[in-house]
Amino acid sequence: MQMTGSTILITGGGSGIGRALAEAFHARGNQVIIAGRRQQMLDEVVTANSGMRSAVLDIEDAEAIRHFAEQLRMEFPALNVVIHNAGIMRPEAVQDGALDDAEATVATNLLGPIRLTAALLPHLLAQPNAAIITVSSGLAFLPLATTPTYSATKAAIHSYTQSLRYQLRDTSVQVIELIPPYVQTELMGPGQASGPGAMPLGDFIDEVVSILDTSPDATEILVERVRPLRFAEAGGNYPVFFRQFNDASSAH
Repeated sequence: MQMTGSTILITGGGSGIGRALAEAFHARGNQVIIAGRRQQMLDEVVTANSGMRSAVLDIEDAEAIRHFAEQLRMEFPALNVVIHNAGIMRPEAVQDGALDDAEATVATNLLGPIRLTAALLPHLLAQPNAAIITVSSGLAFLPLATTPTYSATKAAIHSYTQSLRYQLRDTSVQVIELIPPYVQTELMGPGQASGPGAMPLGDFIDEVVSILDTSPDATEILVERVRPLRFAEAGGNYPVFFRQFNDASSAH
């Protein structure tokens, strides 16, 4: 990925990992556009980072994505990097039978990136040096049972990313998967931002940027803390590891 002089769209850029990535890339002189549902949060980020741009986007809405992509292509013809960071994570008690959270999670975490990729891909293919970065999760490889649909969508994003990379292998578009561990953000509420078991956000971003700098051809961005989850299946005795992981998570 071209780390300087790029024009970068980051969805979910108003908070958490998205905001931190936006500020890191902005500091390197890239033109960064953040997108999200809440105008106030976007405005706060842009005010704190002179020259950064923002746009409201409801990533669950297919028609909104199409209009957003058209506007983006017109306003930012040099756009060459898309980071699919927007996501929601909600606990689900499957025996309750309620589907609202599950359906919203699929629309946001899976259909959103697929639709936005489809809308922007012709533009990206015309750029001499472009990249698509999907954000999955360590839970794509070792699911958290209390968030079954979130874990499933991230597993699907991993699979989709592999296929996308293969289909674009002879083009100018690099396809990268960013696989975060449990990070101190507010994805699951304010308590997560100070959770002692979560990786500090600043440390996560520093390690991600370092990997991108030193391994420009990497297909997966893996900080050290996520490796046990990423390779859980390969490590042997997966059923025991899965049970221990989920028992420990349920105890908190």
